[in-house]
Amino acid sequence: MTEVPKLPPRGREDHKGDYGRVLVVGGSIGMPGAVALAANAALRGGAGLVTFAAPRVVQPVIAALSPCATSVPLACDEDGQLAPEALRQMRSAADKADVLAVGPGLAVGTRQQELVREAMEIGLPVVLDADGLNNLARMNDWPQLRRGPLVLTPHPGEFSRLTGSTIEDIRSARETAAHAAVSEWTAALEGGPPLVCVLKGADTVVANGRRLYVNATGNPGMATGGSGDVLTGLTAALLAGGLELFDAACLAVWAHGRAGDLAAEELGQVSLIASDLLDYLPRAMKEAVG
Repeated sequence: MTEVPKLPPRGREDHKGDYGRVLVVGGSIGMPGAVALAANAALRGGAGLVTFAAPRVVQPVIAALSPCATSVPLACDEDGQLAPEALRQMRSAADKADVLAVGPGLAVGTRQQELVREAMEIGLPVVLDADGLNNLARMNDWPQLRRGPLVLTPHPGEFSRLTGSTIEDIRSARETAAHAAVSEWTAALEGGPPLVCVLKGADTVVANGRRLYVNATGNPGMATGGSGDVLTGLTAALLAGGLELFDAACLAVWAHGRAGDLAAEELGQVSLIASDLLDYLPRAMKEAVG
């Protein structure tokens, strides 16, 4: 099994440009908090600059929850749904980013599928989670669309929609299921960019078809809405900071779980919520520096 990598100490002359630019894409009416959690996690994970692109109708709410991030309000129609112009706006924002984190609170629909497809074809590293995965599951040709490194972070339900396997079968052989899925997806685009699957849950599995990591941190208190959004932002930050795809995913999973363990020690598991993870990430990240 793979060891968790360490982060190098920061240099005295380093500046924010040295630690990458993350663009978080997501949000919808009723789900603005997911983007804020991901953006704040990217900042806590060490990204130098974080921007979020969200529908104009929810952008002010997210901005209030994530004051250290800049933002791009995406065009909406009169019903508050993404307009065609939103795709161009996302592409323009991606031109200034090093890593994309796509899916938190995004909702599912034709326009969202177009956005996910575009993100995968841009060529930047992409972390895809939540509704990013649910939209992906509706696109049969997605393995051939990859133009840049891709991290998928499904829970068993999302993994089931991506693979057609039952949740029971996935849970009974998590390592085998993750390895087999990555092998199949990468075979669809031979010689293509790397792909990593983070199969979340107790003993989260990270697989890239050759290497495997099974995480030992984390606790049942983290089974709460928004926890995955924190992992999405954290993974994107570590990629933006220069870690290789598999190493970034492993360290993100470890630090995410470690923050949950630190939170549970002081708050208990029952009352733990996703935003608590943001408060304990600094201590976890401090331990991650070699």
